[in-house]
Amino acid sequence: MCVSRRAEIVPKVPVLRPMDLMVEATPRRVFANAHTYHINSISVNSDYETYMSADDLRINLWNFEITNQSFNIVDIKPANMEELTEVITAAEFHPHHCNTFVYSSSKGTIRLCDMRASALCDRHTKFFEEPEDPSNRSFFSEIISSISDVKFSHSGRYIMTRDYLTVKVWDLNMENRPIETYQVHDYLRSKLCSLYENDCIFDKFECVWNGSDSVIMTGSYNNFFRMFDRNTKRDVTLEASRENSKPRAILKPRKVCVGGKRRKDEISVDSLDFSKKILHTAWHPSENIIAVAATNNLYIFQDKVN
Repeated sequence: MCVSRRAEIVPKVPVLRPMDLMVEATPRRVFANAHTYHINSISVNSDYETYMSADDLRINLWNFEITNQSFNIVDIKPANMEELTEVITAAEFHPHHCNTFVYSSSKGTIRLCDMRASALCDRHTKFFEEPEDPSNRSFFSEIISSISDVKFSHSGRYIMTRDYLTVKVWDLNMENRPIETYQVHDYLRSKLCSLYENDCIFDKFECVWNGSDSVIMTGSYNNFFRMFDRNTKRDVTLEASRENSKPRAILKPRKVCVGGKRRKDEISVDSLDFSKKILHTAWHPSENIIAVAATNNLYIFQDKVN
């Protein structure tokens, strides 16, 4: 008589193994086949139903629920590309009026457009441009006047623009000149030739408002970033580095020396590292928390916590 024994089944209990946290971005929707050139700006409309995307020659309007079709609202592509004299560099919707947006150009101009005027906004409502001083014109004038970023203030009353050397604030009611101009790194004016040779002169810096529109911030080289207080007219240069980004560390103001004797807390303009640059910045909408991107590092700073 043969007796068979049923094999014992040993249950496998899952074992928890510690692993590094991994963050992945998964696309929820893909809006494709609408741009021929690199997209330089994306701006969500105040109606929260549409957004626009801009490249060098066109701006398209999208609906969040429609991924396969967009409406072209700006097209500056000439019939003959040899006649092309400027490109679109940045674009943004008005924070409150869903029909209004601005876009900047490589010629240092800003156009305010109203989508109620026509389906294709080929005619601007307002045109902002600061006349150039002929005595200051040089080979680099057109390059450094190109606007790399444009931002509406939270109130919607002002526009801020960033070119290579300056940040400017424009009043929507005054088109012929900015009401405020802030020098970001004027000490580089004498080094434009070397900056042109190493292509740094084509770097595109962003700018940002704080929550109350009273302070503006933008990046520079050597991992420096600049803040300008519009009320007190004070400015400060701070540095984003691993040495001063320890918890509760206080950022100390930095100064750049141009020739002559250099103080202990100053850095010579000839010692600046142009490979370290802060192009992207962000400010919390209601708190004093900022984020700056320095090459492949992201730094987050906040006001002193008691």
